[in-house]
Amino acid sequence: MSDPFAVETQDLPRTLTVSDAAAKRIAFLKEQEGDKALMLRITVSGGGCSGFQYGFSFDDTVTPDDLVFEKNGVQVVTDQVSMDLLVGSEVDFVDDLMGSYFQITNPNATASCGCGTSFSV
Repeated sequence: MSDPFAVETQDLPRTLTVSDAAAKRIAFLKEQEGDKALMLRITVSGGGCSGFQYGFSFDDTVTPDDLVFEKNGVQVVTDQVSMDLLVGSEVDFVDDLMGSYFQITNPNATASCGCGTSFSV
Protein backbone atom coordinates (compact mmCIF):
# COMPACT_ATOMS: atom_id res chain seq x y z
CA MET A 1 0.00 0.00 0.00
CA SER A 2 1.47 3.36 -0.97
CA ASP A 3 -0.98 5.47 1.08
CA PRO A 4 -0.19 5.09 4.82
CA PHE A 5 -3.84 5.84 5.68
CA ALA A 6 -5.36 3.40 3.16
CA VAL A 7 -7.03 0.29 4.47
CA GLU A 8 -6.97 -3.02 2.61
CA THR A 9 -10.69 -3.77 2.48
CA GLN A 10 -11.18 -5.27 -0.97
CA ASP A 11 -11.67 -8.77 0.49
CA LEU A 12 -14.17 -7.62 3.11
CA PRO A 13 -17.87 -7.13 2.32
CA ARG A 14 -18.94 -3.49 2.62
CA THR A 15 -21.15 -4.16 5.61
CA LEU A 16 -21.86 -2.34 8.81
CA THR A 17 -23.65 -4.30 11.53
CA VAL A 18 -26.11 -2.55 13.84
CA SER A 19 -26.63 -4.20 17.23
CA ASP A 20 -30.07 -4.62 18.76
CA ALA A 21 -29.11 -2.12 21.50
CA ALA A 22 -28.10 0.49 18.90
CA ALA A 23 -31.28 -0.05 16.89
CA LYS A 24 -33.39 0.31 20.03
CA ARG A 25 -31.64 3.55 21.01
CA ILE A 26 -31.94 5.01 17.51
CA ALA A 27 -35.68 4.20 17.52
CA PHE A 28 -36.03 5.87 20.92
CA LEU A 29 -34.18 9.01 19.80
CA LYS A 30 -36.21 9.21 16.59
CA GLU A 31 -39.38 9.06 18.67
CA GLN A 32 -38.08 11.79 20.98
CA GLU A 33 -37.34 14.00 17.95
CA GLY A 34 -40.77 13.26 16.47
CA ASP A 35 -39.33 12.58 13.01
CA LYS A 36 -39.68 9.06 11.63
CA ALA A 37 -37.44 9.93 8.64
CA LEU A 38 -34.32 10.40 10.77
CA MET A 39 -31.35 8.07 10.31
CA LEU A 40 -28.17 7.83 12.35
CA ARG A 41 -25.33 9.17 10.18
CA ILE A 42 -21.84 7.91 10.97
CA THR A 43 -18.85 9.73 9.55
CA VAL A 44 -15.12 9.22 9.87
CA SER A 45 -12.88 12.26 9.70
CA GLY A 46 -9.25 13.04 10.35
CA GLY A 47 -8.49 14.16 13.87
CA GLY A 48 -8.86 12.94 17.40
CA CYS A 49 -6.00 11.66 19.49
CA SER A 50 -5.42 8.54 17.34
CA GLY A 51 -5.66 9.90 13.79
CA PHE A 52 -9.33 9.39 12.85
CA GLN A 53 -12.51 10.07 14.75
CA TYR A 54 -16.11 8.91 14.49
CA GLY A 55 -18.93 11.39 14.16
CA PHE A 56 -22.57 10.65 14.97
CA SER A 57 -25.53 12.80 13.94
CA PHE A 58 -29.11 12.47 12.80
CA ASP A 59 -29.97 13.11 9.17
CA ASP A 60 -33.07 12.78 7.03
CA THR A 61 -31.29 12.85 3.67
CA VAL A 62 -29.55 10.12 1.69
CA THR A 63 -27.11 11.26 -0.99
CA PRO A 64 -26.04 9.21 -4.04
CA ASP A 65 -22.69 8.58 -2.28
CA ASP A 66 -24.34 7.03 0.80
CA LEU A 67 -24.74 3.45 1.94
CA VAL A 68 -27.77 2.68 4.10
CA PHE A 69 -27.96 -0.19 6.60
CA GLU A 70 -31.16 -1.22 8.34
CA LYS A 71 -31.93 -3.07 11.55
CA ASN A 72 -35.33 -3.50 13.24
CA GLY A 73 -36.87 -0.68 11.21
CA VAL A 74 -34.17 1.95 11.83
CA GLN A 75 -31.51 3.06 9.41
CA VAL A 76 -27.83 3.92 9.73
CA VAL A 77 -26.22 5.83 6.87
CA THR A 78 -22.60 6.52 5.99
CA ASP A 79 -20.74 7.88 2.99
CA GLN A 80 -18.44 5.82 0.74
CA VAL A 81 -15.23 7.40 2.08
CA SER A 82 -16.18 6.72 5.71
CA MET A 83 -17.23 3.20 4.74
CA ASP A 84 -13.69 2.49 3.54
CA LEU A 85 -12.64 2.78 7.20
CA LEU A 86 -15.78 1.18 8.67
CA VAL A 87 -15.91 -2.04 6.61
CA GLY A 88 -16.92 -4.94 8.86
CA SER A 89 -17.60 -2.73 11.90
CA GLU A 90 -20.42 -3.01 14.40
CA VAL A 91 -22.39 -0.07 15.78
CA ASP A 92 -23.50 -0.65 19.36
CA PHE A 93 -25.07 1.43 22.09
CA VAL A 94 -23.50 1.24 25.54
CA ASP A 95 -25.14 2.37 28.77
CA ASP A 96 -22.77 1.90 31.70
CA LEU A 97 -21.19 3.78 34.60
CA MET A 98 -19.08 5.81 32.15
CA GLY A 99 -22.20 7.09 30.39
CA SER A 100 -24.43 6.33 27.43
CA TYR A 101 -22.95 6.42 23.96
CA PHE A 102 -22.78 4.83 20.52
CA GLN A 103 -19.68 2.68 20.14
CA ILE A 104 -17.98 1.32 17.03
CA THR A 105 -16.18 -2.01 17.13
CA ASN A 106 -13.90 -1.65 14.13
CA PRO A 107 -11.78 -4.60 12.94
CA ASN A 108 -9.72 -2.19 10.80
CA ALA A 109 -8.51 -0.15 13.78
CA THR A 110 -4.99 -0.97 14.90
CA ALA A 111 -5.29 1.30 17.95
CA SER A 112 -7.91 3.40 19.65
CA CYS A 113 -7.90 5.87 22.49
CA GLY A 114 -9.65 5.76 25.83
CA CYS A 115 -12.52 7.98 24.67
CA GLY A 116 -13.61 5.33 22.15
CA THR A 117 -14.29 7.84 19.39
CA SER A 118 -10.77 8.02 17.98
CA PHE A 119 -8.77 5.31 16.21
CA SER A 120 -5.86 4.64 13.89
CA VAL A 121 -5.40 2.17 11.05
